Amino acid sequence: MSATDKPVVLFGGGGFVGRRVAQELLSKGYRVRIAQRMPRQAMAVRSLGNMGQTQLLAVDITKPGQVAAALAGAGAAVNLVGLLKGDMVSAHVIGARNIAEAAAAQGLDALVHVSAIGADPASNSAYGRTKGEGEAAVRAAFPGATIVRPSIMFGQDDGFTNRFAQLIATGSSVPLVRAVPLIRGETRFQPVNVADVARAIAQAVESPETFGGQTFELGGPDVMTLAQINHWIADQIGRKVRFLPMPDGLASALAAMTGWAPGAPITRDQFRMLLHDNVVAADAPGFERFGIKPAPMAALAPAWLTHYRRQGRFGAPVRA
Repeated sequence: MSATDKPVVLFGGGGFVGRRVAQELLSKGYRVRIAQRMPRQAMAVRSLGNMGQTQLLAVDITKPGQVAAALAGAGAAVNLVGLLKGDMVSAHVIGARNIAEAAAAQGLDALVHVSAIGADPASNSAYGRTKGEGEAAVRAAFPGATIVRPSIMFGQDDGFTNRFAQLIATGSSVPLVRAVPLIRGETRFQPVNVADVARAIAQAVESPETFGGQTFELGGPDVMTLAQINHWIADQIGRKVRFLPMPDGLASALAAMTGWAPGAPITRDQFRMLLHDNVVAADAPGFERFGIKPAPMAALAPAWLTHYRRQGRFGAPVRA
């Protein structure tokens, strides 16, 4: 699809991943239409392109009429909508189906659906189950869609490395305690740079004849346990802290308190997700199909983790 032809609609384009996808497409000359429930949350995207290159629309993806209107005159669409809590059926299944059906009805050249590793209609977590059901709905309505399943994504303003760094910094500052609880420390992840995922999505938009109708799992070059990730972050921010492995029974009980106990560290559904590794399947096509060599977390994350040192970027050097 030519960048000078029709706009690309990014559902949820003002979010963590969407902003990178928008930046990638804008840099290639595409016009981008951001469609989400609260467009003001995507105002920062306007500064990424030239005047008139970006349009913001208020769209509720559970309403087929609004979805169809957002896709009017478009050449491609990317569904980036995802929730870790709340009404996941509406977001991941109903909304995904509405987007795919409207994209098919309007004859779009390309549809990219962003799912997640672990998406499975038989999953015991609501997130994994609804993501799996959403994939099935997309495939049924738009067989030529490209589905991408990233592992946990990192980036300067992520909710992953920053969240752990904040917890570690806080725990290390408590006198006499200097400890942080660790839930499911043995669970494995394959952290992936959000910018690399955005590059793959942009390629899928550009070349549906190459990537359409396929599912790709995108993970970084390193597989790490949650315990290893926490220890690495603690080293990077120069914080001496003890990690206290939390038994599954206690962690599950704490997760069950979410909703009325402010101190509950994760939701029950997030705990269920942690019962399974979040790594690319051995036989799954991935970044190699896009010609992308993903960047390791160790090469990029230290640049923003310095904020969590005691003296910020002027803090003591960290261990390699």
